[in-house]
Amino acid sequence: MSIDWVSDVADQADWLVHRLRPGGAVRGGYEAQARILHPVFRERPVGTPWPRPGDEAAWLRFGEAAPEIDAELVSWRAAAHALGVPFDGALGWSGMSGADQVDDLRDGEGWRYQDPDEGRLEPAALAAAVAVLTVHTTTPGAGFAAVWDGWDGIVGGKTASAGVPKRYSDDGQPQHAAVLGRGIRDIINAPFRKAAWRPGALSDEISRGPRLEVAGRAHVLFRAAPSEWADASWPERAPWRERGAPWVQSPNLVWPSDRTWLLVTDPDAESTLVAGSDEAISALVASDALEAVRVE
Repeated sequence: MSIDWVSDVADQADWLVHRLRPGGAVRGGYEAQARILHPVFRERPVGTPWPRPGDEAAWLRFGEAAPEIDAELVSWRAAAHALGVPFDGALGWSGMSGADQVDDLRDGEGWRYQDPDEGRLEPAALAAAVAVLTVHTTTPGAGFAAVWDGWDGIVGGKTASAGVPKRYSDDGQPQHAAVLGRGIRDIINAPFRKAAWRPGALSDEISRGPRLEVAGRAHVLFRAAPSEWADASWPERAPWRERGAPWVQSPNLVWPSDRTWLLVTDPDAESTLVAGSDEAISALVASDALEAVRVE
């Protein structure tokens, strides 16, 4: 199996532009859709409670004590049960959990919750989802995937003199918080220096190559069998993985060559949308290996 860059994006762009809308919504052409809810991260200290929000002295003492911290990923349903709220994936995490009403979301057992990852599906969850979906395609050994080129460090690009991506400034001068860590001489001399190329995890050829422009975003296109993503070790082979990085970005788009289903993880979404046959979506929702809810 392999994940190979595709420079000729026209054929795939032609059908995707009629399927995807900005925000990762699928226009139609499929019998059913479901959302895979990205797991929620929670943590709690061992043998001691969290300090109260806003109690700076208590937080200082807590930091000095450096207690052991338990951490885990849980489903939205498990989090809803712990928080004492009804489970409803259609409401979104903030609406369901009440996270939009507090600065520090905690349950009665001392767990503190963070919002689900936006734009990234956990490797195990992606593998579980595609393992289900490969049963519902005639081309499990042939397909495509695409990753958004806006993720930091994936593609190379020009940066201003202080190392800031040139796109952050219309005139090429650094206008980003990163300049705060640079010497004043760099900032003063910035207008007299040309933007420099900063390599990314992908090669310069790929970084400078054509993009798959769909749903208002630019993506790097790859040819990859759906069965590639069903293998939980796929992060080891992802071409865009940064060396030494503790985690890897999941592909934002995955589909088989016969286009019988489409998996979409929008960079701003806390869930992954899957569109396909009614049978495929029913199997996805019924899977115990991930948390998926059917949507209209």
